[in-house]
Amino acid sequence: MPTKRLYQYFFRGLLTVLPLGLTVYLLFLFVSFLESMAMFVIRPIVGDFYLPGLGIALAMLAILALGYLVSQSYTTRIVSLVELPFTNLPVIKSIYSSLKNFADYFAPHEKDTQQVVRLSAPGSELAIVGLVTRQNMSDLPEGLASDDNIAVYLPMGYMIGGYTVFVPRSWVQPIDMSVEEAMRSSLIAWMSANRTSPAPSYFEVDQAARAPVPHSPQSSPPSPPPPPRPF
Repeated sequence: MPTKRLYQYFFRGLLTVLPLGLTVYLLFLFVSFLESMAMFVIRPIVGDFYLPGLGIALAMLAILALGYLVSQSYTTRIVSLVELPFTNLPVIKSIYSSLKNFADYFAPHEKDTQQVVRLSAPGSELAIVGLVTRQNMSDLPEGLASDDNIAVYLPMGYMIGGYTVFVPRSWVQPIDMSVEEAMRSSLIAWMSANRTSPAPSYFEVDQAARAPVPHSPQSSPPSPPPPPRPF
C-alpha cells in the first residue's frame, strides 16, 4: 500500500475522532464544573447525601426558575439594580455590555430581527454574507447612518474578528439560513464538507475558459473535392 494512502487514512481518522474527542472532553469539563458548583451550594442543606447528576439537575432547575423570573415585568427593576455596578464601572462596563449585547443577539427574538443576508453593492459581482444587527437608526448619533440604512455584521473566517457596515437596505438580500448556521459556516470559512468530488480549481477553470472552442462538424463548411488525377 502506498505511503501517501496511509497518510490519507491516518489524517482522515484523526480529523474524524478529534472533533468528537474535544467535544466530549469540553462537555465533561462543563458538567463536572456545574456539578461541583451546585453541590458546593447545596452541601450545607443536603449534607452528605449525594446522587450522581443531582447537582446538574438542581442547577438546571435554578436556571429555569431564574429565566422565568427575569421574564416577568415586575422583575425588570430588580434586574436593573443588580446590573447597576456592572454598567457604571469604567472597565467592567465595556466588558459586561459587550457580552450582554452578544448574548441578547442570540436570545430568542422575532424572526425579522435576526436575519442572514447577502450583501452586494450595485454593479458589483462581489457578495458577502452578513448578519443584520440593527434595522432602526433613530437612537444613533446624527450623521452616523441614514434612516434607510441597516447595520450588517460581516464575520471573518475562524472568528478572528469582523466588520460592521451601514449600508442601504437595497444592497442586501435575505437568505433562508439561521444565524447559528451562518456563524458556523463563517467559522470554517465556508469550506465544503463534501471532499469526495472536489470542485475544479481556479487554474483549471481559467484554462478551460481560455481554451479554443472547437467547431461542430455541422457548422464547418464542406471541403472542396480533390482535383482529378491525370491518366
